[in-house]
Amino acid sequence: RVEELRCAVTLLMRVARCLKARRVSGGALELESVEVQVQLTETKSVEDLNPKDHLEIHDTIAECMIFANHWVAKKIVEVFPNQALLRHHPLPKSEQFENLKNCAKSKGFDVKTSSNKALAETLDRCVDSKDPVINKILRMLATQAMSVASYFSTGSLPRDQYFHYGLALDYYTHFTSPIRRYADVLVHRQLMAAVLAEGSEGLPGNQELDELSEHINHQHRAAQNAQRDSQELFQYLYFKQKDLNNECCRADAIIFQIRANGLMVFVPRYGIRAPVYLRNKDGQVLYVQESGQSEWTGGSITKSEGSVSVNSLVGSMTLTLLDHITVKIIPNSSRAHASSLKLELISTEGYALDQDIPTTEKMSKNQKQAIIQEVRAVAEEKRTQSSSEDQGHQFHSLKAEFGQTPESESLYSLFESFKEMAKKPIS
Repeated sequence: RVEELRCAVTLLMRVARCLKARRVSGGALELESVEVQVQLTETKSVEDLNPKDHLEIHDTIAECMIFANHWVAKKIVEVFPNQALLRHHPLPKSEQFENLKNCAKSKGFDVKTSSNKALAETLDRCVDSKDPVINKILRMLATQAMSVASYFSTGSLPRDQYFHYGLALDYYTHFTSPIRRYADVLVHRQLMAAVLAEGSEGLPGNQELDELSEHINHQHRAAQNAQRDSQELFQYLYFKQKDLNNECCRADAIIFQIRANGLMVFVPRYGIRAPVYLRNKDGQVLYVQESGQSEWTGGSITKSEGSVSVNSLVGSMTLTLLDHITVKIIPNSSRAHASSLKLELISTEGYALDQDIPTTEKMSKNQKQAIIQEVRAVAEEKRTQSSSEDQGHQFHSLKAEFGQTPESESLYSLFESFKEMAKKPIS
């Protein structure tokens, strides 16, 4: 059975590669996003932060979902041309690509943004054999430059705006996740009506669907903000419990934006994007000596298109886009604002990647998961072997007061009975 499953999955992956190649040839973009996996201990404290591993099977699943969403969109538009719920991705504005172009230019690359196909092809060529992170950073910047995708009713937009820029598809919707998105529930109802040729009776019209789309878009943005805030909170909690002299508080960072008073950097090890200030509120500038000693003194900052120069009383230094630097990560608690992380420049050279992860934290996630499962299995075995009498003479009274409700008396059973009653015809 395992061999049968392996053959089936291999075939599915081969099909997904063909589907993806077809979209990429039409101009689809392969963008990069930052997702961090939080590992918790048994006491629910943050043990580690790890960027999520990207496997080909993830692409396979995503491609199959995109394929299904595309053809469902075509079907509901065909049957309900003026009241189908679709998702479109507008053209990004040219000025949004300025930072991406500047970063690519600093490494000698030329990014074309005239179309999604030109952007995809030039991003594929932006590869530095000595620094594989460069291409990921550029794709991350391309993601930031994108316009926001949104839901809409087909009767509210002209047909030439139905397209999805990032996926290079003429029609697209969300159909594959009805258990977690209300938009998919609406699309399921439209598809059911379209397949059964039941007409549009009972489905929301264009005006109602347009109002629903606005509400769903608002909720979607709120969910994204909550996800971002949650990730930043766990990042803060992880470093809050660390000694500032711990090796994990020093990390390699890559400059991806130049500002008037400092830099914006990305820390690949922890998925952190944050500013590094070169000028403080008192007007002093930061200079880092070769020994690693940093000092705030009088001076000035000169900002150009792809670099920033610090001229201090002690000396001068120049930092360029996509340079690797070493930063110190410091938890910054506040009573007036949300707690956050503060990054301090401690070296203009990149931090050694093999030192970035402490020895005690180099254990693979699979090994950790295996250990956790083994511990849980042993605990479960001990629990099942112990008899109820071992809990003491008060066990039955405690169970009656605090134990799980019998199935026949639970709220779930009550709601199930309501559902069955609703199916019966009204006499």
